[in-house]
Amino acid sequence: MNTTATLLDAVKWSEHGLVPAIAQDATTNEVLMLAYMNRESLKLTLETGDAHYWSRSRKALWKKGETSGHIQHVRELRLDCDGDTLLMKVEQVGGIACHTGRRRCFFNRLADGAWVLTSESDPVLTSPGKFAG
Repeated sequence: MNTTATLLDAVKWSEHGLVPAIAQDATTNEVLMLAYMNRESLKLTLETGDAHYWSRSRKALWKKGETSGHIQHVRELRLDCDGDTLLMKVEQVGGIACHTGRRRCFFNRLADGAWVLTSESDPVLTSPGKFAG
């Protein structure tokens, strides 16, 4: 049986000690967001079953939804073939993954040489305020 340390050692961490983590809706397979994890955030995710990330801008751990209530319950965790990217199938509480108040972060689409908002770009929250994810 794998221990947490063995699972963490299997990940190929970047020179900054990070690994990209893709959050995908466990039911619809919709890609919700991409964030980064360090060893500690992945360890917390494994221990609690809720997504924890490393904020590169704040240089701090954060539990997804800790302030907003839009927690991600991890239903499945996968490591890619190179060992350098994680895929988490999650149950997104409240249906909002993006800090802008939208369902997902990928709402800009390249069209005719410019980024345009897609039809699903309207925020779920009409005034997300200081929504921090």
